[in-house]
Amino acid sequence: MNPFTKASANDNFSRALAREKMQKILNLPNPHRNSMLSLREVREILRPSSESYRGIQAVPVSRIVGSEGRYADFNKQFLPRHEYLRSRWTRIDEAHLTDIPLPAIRVYEIGGVYFVRDGNHRVSVARSQGGLSIDAEVVSLGSEITLDPGMTRNDLKSSVIEYEKRQFYQTTRFGRIFPEYDLVFTATGRYDEVLRHIYEHKYYINMNYQEEILFEDAMKSWYDNVFAPITRVVREQKLPGRFPGRTEADLYVWLVKHWDELKKSHGGEFSLSEAAEDFSGQFGKGLRKRIGEAIARRRAARAKQRRIARGELREGDLD
Repeated sequence: MNPFTKASANDNFSRALAREKMQKILNLPNPHRNSMLSLREVREILRPSSESYRGIQAVPVSRIVGSEGRYADFNKQFLPRHEYLRSRWTRIDEAHLTDIPLPAIRVYEIGGVYFVRDGNHRVSVARSQGGLSIDAEVVSLGSEITLDPGMTRNDLKSSVIEYEKRQFYQTTRFGRIFPEYDLVFTATGRYDEVLRHIYEHKYYINMNYQEEILFEDAMKSWYDNVFAPITRVVREQKLPGRFPGRTEADLYVWLVKHWDELKKSHGGEFSLSEAAEDFSGQFGKGLRKRIGEAIARRRAARAKQRRIARGELREGDLD
């Protein structure tokens, strides 16, 4: 290989690595904002409904947002994070500089964005050199949620929760029947859980009737006889103050599970208030505990950043 080409590729890598370090410094207050999305996390949140092969396509480089296995080696802009990536990265850049064709990368498409299965270094080089598109073998994962390339993990989770809420409200007409209550969750999958609760309640009501009751009537009964009493206990026990950042609806789901587990594991009868008190004592956080945990998290984060800076640890390890 031409020594000039090799030197140019090394310079390109050094510049890309320096840009990544600068972006890391600029994002110190919120380090996850510049972290690459993991396909595993996205699949767990979106739960794609299907998979189909789309063949070789020219994929916009700007819409490649994550990776299946190398999400700790590159940042969100596919800038390299570690010196040990230099050898492979520069070999690919040398091929790019001398117009040597490279095989298509392999990607998953979901919600309009792409995740690399094979070819992370090729994407990194293409982005660093200002490439607009790259040939890719595409497998599409079915999702009704459209993703934005700038999304963080939290943005993605919020979008999924909003989508699930819209679906739940449209299916059940919850907002029209209970306009005074906004059912809000902070985790995905909760609206499906509530829907299961309503159907289970409907099943038990139907056991006492010859004719099946309407879903709307069952939901009203669930709200009046299950949901409202439990959320009232949540407020009386001041659980929201011991679970900061969580909603009444979150605590309803958790408390129902905990109450059921107590009755199964200990036998006998547990009142709802006793279950709430036990739940708060086991899992709730008082002010002193929250302050102590916040200090411990900050210390651990600083220690991890120092180890990364010394090269003892890679970004993403121990997460």
